[in-house]
Amino acid sequence: MGKIIISTNSSFDGVVQDPDGTDGFPRGGWFDQVIADDRPEWAQYFVKEALGASALLMGRTSDAWFASRWLDRTGDWADKLNAMPKYIVSSTLEHTAWSNGTIIGSDLATEVAKLKHEIDGEILVYGSFQLGHALIEQDLVDEIRVMLLPVLAGDGVRLFGTTAGIRPLRLTHTATVGSGIVSLTYEVVREG
Repeated sequence: MGKIIISTNSSFDGVVQDPDGTDGFPRGGWFDQVIADDRPEWAQYFVKEALGASALLMGRTSDAWFASRWLDRTGDWADKLNAMPKYIVSSTLEHTAWSNGTIIGSDLATEVAKLKHEIDGEILVYGSFQLGHALIEQDLVDEIRVMLLPVLAGDGVRLFGTTAGIRPLRLTHTATVGSGIVSLTYEVVREG
């Protein structure tokens, strides 16, 4: 059975919006302002994560964003990401931008539950903060991995939106990545 894992970079105050500054958000670009010497260790973490994953799940905007950055790359990380099956949640797309993509329609709960039964291993959610909010709200997320970067963005869309109820989490792993990044892994706690 598959596990849905949200894996993302976040500012210290929880902002996930426009980390590279390409979306025109006035506070965007915070990632490159602080990654500096920690980039090799940061990349090593995500390479290892990708190599252990079975699939990617994302929204249409993230599909286009990642495709524009990864399709022309080579190497272990790029080869794995480009070859991995991708499931794109969209009610408007006819074709995915990235390779090996399958469009999931509007019945998110049914389609993602089906994916979890069909795919063995980790199904990573990269970017796609709106999708992440919906997955959390529908109790489809099994684990959350956050790379907490040493910067206060001050404003912007945050990793966690308003939820209909309390969502207990259990810390399962922490690590320092480079000299200034903290990796946090939480398991979603379900009753029963």
